[in-house]
Amino acid sequence: MDFTFTEEQQAAAEAAKGVFASVAPDAVPSPALTRGAVAETYDHALWARLADADLLSLLLDAEYGGAGLDAIALCLVLRESARVLARVPLLESSAAAAAVQAYGGDEARSALLARAGRGETVLTVAAHGRTGHDPAELAVTARRDGGAWVLDGVQTAVPWAYDADVTVVPAHTGTGRSVLALVPRGHEGVVLAEQISTSGERLAELRLESARLAARDVIDADGAWEWLRNLLATGTCALALGLGERVLRMTGEYTSKREQFGFPLATFQAVAVQAADRYIDLRAMEATLWQAAWRIASGAPGALPAAGDVAVAKIWAAEGVRRVVQTAQHLHGGFGADVDYPLHRYHAWAKHLELSLGPAAAHEETLGDLLAAHPLA
Repeated sequence: MDFTFTEEQQAAAEAAKGVFASVAPDAVPSPALTRGAVAETYDHALWARLADADLLSLLLDAEYGGAGLDAIALCLVLRESARVLARVPLLESSAAAAAVQAYGGDEARSALLARAGRGETVLTVAAHGRTGHDPAELAVTARRDGGAWVLDGVQTAVPWAYDADVTVVPAHTGTGRSVLALVPRGHEGVVLAEQISTSGERLAELRLESARLAARDVIDADGAWEWLRNLLATGTCALALGLGERVLRMTGEYTSKREQFGFPLATFQAVAVQAADRYIDLRAMEATLWQAAWRIASGAPGALPAAGDVAVAKIWAAEGVRRVVQTAQHLHGGFGADVDYPLHRYHAWAKHLELSLGPAAAHEETLGDLLAAHPLA
């Protein structure tokens, strides 16, 4: 089996490296030194450069100005973005647009996709439920009222909610079905309350109070939310991988220069063993990430649904990124706790990603349930 990336996927990664090369992670204030969010909005200049490089339309078809690529290409770009802690809604907007393309109606596609690919319309997703621990689709109810839908409920920790033109909100109908509501910013019946993430970014609690949407703004298709949820989770694993790789490189550079007893720290066996263990974590994170992304991209059948591969990737990403940043802090010594040094921001972002992915034990339970429901031959 050939595990190499296609020329198109590699080209997307190279274009991303070029765009992100000018981003300085230490240019943004540390969350420990600010009151409230580290910034009011996302990096608009970087967003424009991503649009100019056609990196916002990777998953869109040619008719919407896109490249028609897949989840693997998106994850390659997200990996590069995380290495510099890029403050843009790349994952959320790309995934939401892809879901609209795959499952939405003609009106929604025409209204959103081309503009999203050009960066003119920003989308985000409310994917964390009421508390961050319960299923997102159960936090909001959706009921038909004539030719419209009425939504009630609360979603927490919605990224970029104050900036996005449209928020995709999963909701349940009470009959075991989930729908995706395309909620415009400032829509009647929608209230936002500011929240601040572990990384210092501005989030929002989104409250829907009898918010009424036209039928064209609600995606009522089997599998839409499951597909979007898997893509978001896999993209988050890609962010964790890129961040972890950058942190391990920072650690290697530091321990190669910092000396104790006349020798570089990197030459000490205890330091080398810890760094080697974290390298193994990253390679496991990478292997499980590409397996999950490939399953989503290809739709290939298997003994388990794609959710099984996604669960494995989340287990490694959540645990692995935590271990990488903890080891980095330890090997940097007191320097690692300096809030003027970029490692502090990487640690904060890693914790946010870990919390977003959820505890590994929960994913292991999910994987066990899937194995019980789909016994392997």
